[in-house]
Amino acid sequence: MAEEIERIKCLIIGSGPAGYTAAIYAARANLNPVVYTGMQMGGQLTTTTEVENFPGYPEGVTGPVLMEDLKKQAERFGTDIRFGIVTDVDFSGHPHKVTVDRSKQIEADAVIIATGASAKYLGLPSEEKFRGMGVSACATCDGFFYRGKDVAVVGGGDTACEEATYLAGLCRKVYLIVRKNYLRASKAMQERVFKTQNIEVLFEHNTLELTGSDMGVEGARLIYRKGEPDEAIKEIKIDGFFLAIGHHPNSEVFKKFVNVDEQGYIITEGASTRTNVPGVFAAGDIMDPTYRQGIAAAGTGCRAAIDAERYIGELEHK
Repeated sequence: MAEEIERIKCLIIGSGPAGYTAAIYAARANLNPVVYTGMQMGGQLTTTTEVENFPGYPEGVTGPVLMEDLKKQAERFGTDIRFGIVTDVDFSGHPHKVTVDRSKQIEADAVIIATGASAKYLGLPSEEKFRGMGVSACATCDGFFYRGKDVAVVGGGDTACEEATYLAGLCRKVYLIVRKNYLRASKAMQERVFKTQNIEVLFEHNTLELTGSDMGVEGARLIYRKGEPDEAIKEIKIDGFFLAIGHHPNSEVFKKFVNVDEQGYIITEGASTRTNVPGVFAAGDIMDPTYRQGIAAAGTGCRAAIDAERYIGELEHK
């Protein structure tokens, strides 16, 4: 027998700062929100060891503790938080139809998409081993911990150049590891990099592995001009290894109905969180390719809940 379709007012997809903040606001507005957490309950911040720039934590806080606090706050107001992955949606009419784990059917008046954007990694086993112990995908979040130390940034685009120049203001030396023999970044960003004394650009280098101990990253083994006659191995001593090779917005399942840009980020109307589908809203990194900060995501979560509340209010008064 087919499982019964569950009918709810407000469905929130994702459990990072955007999803949980949306849940806090939606629950306090009596929208009885249901959150489906996705694969990583608590989102990307759960992989961050120390968070020092989230307001309200003067001594700093670990990522998992911060996300557990947000979860408890959402639950305090009656949010129903469930582990599960949204595998299909049908936003062609109202109510919005959502399938969870390929089996459970839900119909919702309003849907808030807060599925985030995952940082791209190189895929090295040592990179996984040292994640949170010297490996980071966010210089703004973690650069402070490497003051006066030597670090490396991987990438050749605007983001990599921006991260490298940001870190150069904190660190003793920054290696910029670039796969090609040129930078893809804008001319202005390139100039900033080349003018910064303590950045060394390593063109035509690939990372083979990271080395270190239980204390964290201590170095990287690179290969220069792989496969060429002058191929060579280069070892660098570093304490931090920053990935800046892009992010992958987790929007695949929604693309059939919701407008996205060329990178896959959901497009919202002006300063609102409204998408092109009435009653479907987006919050957090899924709609913000620029800032990618926990506090910025939380702010859009608040806006999405308020937008959803207004939408549901209009529905009920029709």
